[in-house]
Amino acid sequence: MDQQYYERIVDKELDLKLRAFGATHIVGPKWCGKTTTAEQKAKSVLKLQKDPNKEGLIVTAAIHPSALLNGEKPRLIDEWQDAPTIWDAVRVYCDDHKEKGNFILTGSTSKKVETSHTGTGRISKLKMYPMSLFESKESNGTVSLKKMFDGEENLENGCVSNLSIEELIFAACRGGWPESVLLNDKEAQLIIPKDYFQQIYEEDMFKVDAVKRSKATMRAVMRSYARNISTLAKKVNLLKDINATNKITDKTLDDYIDVLERLYIVEDLYGWSPSIRSSSAMRSGRKREFVDPSIAVAALGVSPEYLNQDLKTFGFIFECLCIRDLKIYSSSSGGELSYYHDKTGLEADAVLHLNDGRFAFFEFKLGSNDIDAGAAHLCEIEKLIKKHNEIEKQQPLRLPDLKMVITGTQYGYKRDDDVFVVPIGCLKD
Repeated sequence: MDQQYYERIVDKELDLKLRAFGATHIVGPKWCGKTTTAEQKAKSVLKLQKDPNKEGLIVTAAIHPSALLNGEKPRLIDEWQDAPTIWDAVRVYCDDHKEKGNFILTGSTSKKVETSHTGTGRISKLKMYPMSLFESKESNGTVSLKKMFDGEENLENGCVSNLSIEELIFAACRGGWPESVLLNDKEAQLIIPKDYFQQIYEEDMFKVDAVKRSKATMRAVMRSYARNISTLAKKVNLLKDINATNKITDKTLDDYIDVLERLYIVEDLYGWSPSIRSSSAMRSGRKREFVDPSIAVAALGVSPEYLNQDLKTFGFIFECLCIRDLKIYSSSSGGELSYYHDKTGLEADAVLHLNDGRFAFFEFKLGSNDIDAGAAHLCEIEKLIKKHNEIEKQQPLRLPDLKMVITGTQYGYKRDDDVFVVPIGCLKD
C-alpha cells in the first residue's frame, strides 16, 4: 500500500472470520477504514464505485453476477450494495465451494437492499469502528483490558499515561478517522470530522432509502444528540430541544434516529437491569452516544480551545470516547456495553459483558477529584449483588470480575477497595 497502514484491532478478528466462513461482511460508519483494512487481506479487489467501467459492471451484476466473483481469493468487493445481486451470488458461491475466506464485502452506507437470502452461515458480519487511542498510537497500551479480566495484570507498579489533557481533548475533537489520524497538519485534521458531520445531513441520509427528509431537521437532531451526549436524555427532552427551531413529532424523531443508527452514526447504550433493585427503581432509558466523539464536537460547533475552557462539557465527550474505545478493545471477546443507573443515584457509567459470562463495571472520570466517588459507586453495586445472593441462594448473580475507573489523568494504580484506576491513555485491548 502506498499509504501507511496503522494496524487495527479488528485485523485479527478478520483473520479469524476468513478462516471460519466463506465470506465476511465488514460494516460500520464510512471513513472508519473498512476498505483499507480489507485490502490488507484481499488478493484481488473490485471497487464498484471507483471502477471506470462502473456502469458496465452494474449491468453485468444484474445479468451475470457470478462473473464479478472471478479473481484470486480472498476477493474484496467494495460498495457491493450498488449491485445487490452480488450478495446472493456470493452466498451461492460459498454453498458450492467449501473453502473458507473467499470474499470480503464492504460498503459505506446502510441502505436497504433486497436479497433472497440473509447469508447466515456463509456470510459473517464484522463490525468496525473508528480508531481507538491505542490504534492511533496515542495510548501507550501499557494496560491490557484482556489481561485485566484474566487476572494477569494487577498494576502492582502502576501505570503512566503520556497524554496531557490538551492532547486528549484534541484527540476527541479530531476523532478516530484514519484519514485524519494520518495527517500531520493539525488544522486539516480538525476539518475532517466537521466535513463528516455536514455530509451526514447533506448526502448520506438520502442514500439510506427513498424517503424525503429535511436537512435542517437532521442537523437539529444531531445537534440535540450532541448537547445530550452521554446522558439519559428522554425523547421528550430531545423533542423540546429540536422543536425550538424545527417542529417535528416523536414519530419523526424516531425515524431520524433510525437513519443515524443505520448509518452507524449513533449507537446508544441501554440499561442493565439485574434483579438487585425493583424494576420501578431502575432507569431504563437510552444513554445517548455517537460512534465517535468528534461527531458530537462537530455538531456542537466547538473547538479544542473552547473545550479546554469548558471541562464540564468535555467530561461528557470524554465518556463517549471511552465507550468507543471499550467497544473496540472488547470486540474480540464479544463485548456488549450497557449502563447501570437507579433512582437512588447509584450508577456505573458502563457495564461490559463478555461472551463467556464475565463482566466489569466502569466509571469514567476526567479528573482525579471524582475518582473516590466513582469507585464508591462500583463497590456499592457489588455489595448489592452480594446481598441479593445471600437472599436468593438458589439463583445467585455473578459478581463483577473487574471494577475500573477510567480517567483522563496521568497515573494509574490499584486501590485498596480492589478498584483499578486506569488512564485512557494507558489502555488497549
